[in-house]
Amino acid sequence: MNGAGITRCPWACQTPIERDYHDNEWGVPLHDDQRWFEAIVLDGAQAGLSWLTILKKRDAYRQAFDGFDPHKVASYDERKVAELLTNPGIVRNRLKIHSAIKNARAFLAIQDKHGRFDDWIWRYVDGQPIVNRYRCASDVPAQTALSQRISKDLKKRGFSFVGPTIVYALMQATGLVNDHLLSCFCHPENHS
Repeated sequence: MNGAGITRCPWACQTPIERDYHDNEWGVPLHDDQRWFEAIVLDGAQAGLSWLTILKKRDAYRQAFDGFDPHKVASYDERKVAELLTNPGIVRNRLKIHSAIKNARAFLAIQDKHGRFDDWIWRYVDGQPIVNRYRCASDVPAQTALSQRISKDLKKRGFSFVGPTIVYALMQATGLVNDHLLSCFCHPENHS
């Protein structure tokens, strides 16, 4: 139990921002291309940091990266990179900023070829979330064969900061997989 008689996944019990994210976003199937691009950039920015750090900076990221419009981000030049490197609201890492720009271009290339990024990515799970049945946090993997496959494909298409562990976190965040623990009130079996 973690507050008001509700049992959540253990990682979501420390702060209100984590609880809100867990309860309303994490594991919920995402079908909006602009939000997909946001998730890719933020999961890449999180590499080596805590997710709480990124959640606290998310609004500043949205402002700094033009609402995560991939067309705008793809057009960023070195002057814009220099401006972003002075922004204390985001992770000021040159490689991660360049990655966001590179990923915007690769994201647009997928849209050009396949229509919506959402359609392209969901084909990996045949359009339906993979619902896992883990009992404790230590059972949840850091990566899977599927995250390795998606990572390899994204890299081949020009994405960066998309290793298999980052991709698995992305899959969890966007609902491609549902890794809420069986005891968590958000697990699908607790809604039937």
